[in-house]
Amino acid sequence: MHDVTSSKPPAAASSSAQYRDARVGDARAIARLIEIAGEGIPGFLWSESAAPGQDPLDYGTERAAREDANFSYRNAVVAESAAAVVGMLLGYRLPQPSAEDLAALPDIPPLLRPLVDLEYQVPGSFYVNALGVFEEQQGRGIGSALLAIAGQRARQADCSVLSLQVFAENAGACRLYRRHGFQVVDRRPIIAHPCYPYSTEVLLMTRAAPE
Repeated sequence: MHDVTSSKPPAAASSSAQYRDARVGDARAIARLIEIAGEGIPGFLWSESAAPGQDPLDYGTERAAREDANFSYRNAVVAESAAAVVGMLLGYRLPQPSAEDLAALPDIPPLLRPLVDLEYQVPGSFYVNALGVFEEQQGRGIGSALLAIAGQRARQADCSVLSLQVFAENAGACRLYRRHGFQVVDRRPIIAHPCYPYSTEVLLMTRAAPE
């Protein structure tokens, strides 16, 4: 899954949430937050892949509970408030695409092709695949705190650069990322699709990891 990131800009007040590595029991909350972060793309893809009669969120929960994939609770940090998960960061080091990966790019569905293509431009970076906060918890600084944790994870993964993607029309998310030092380094046009509300382009943003 190649989810774009989205989060409402946080207020100046600091977050009272607690942050920890995700556990397998967080898989459903992670799936719900991935759907928020992906702004419709994950739910659409899950509905396409789920077994007949299976709820797409149940399918997404199964994927989040996996042990050996990039989209896994093992690559997530959750924000907790009052013993409930309220936000989530999913991030990991991007590998160098193989010659086979690059050759197969034209065969990737048009919905995902620009997102995958942009990932291929920043191998070795710490990729913020998804950053999501439940709507009722936004404005508490949780997104900013999770971005700070992403910087720590980048250092731990020996990555000198952080990367992420965001729809150009998502002005609030773009402001948040620029405020945290991210700059646009590349972009790709997107196709309009019923699963999300955008129609222009997706941006690749990067920043240096903290020393």
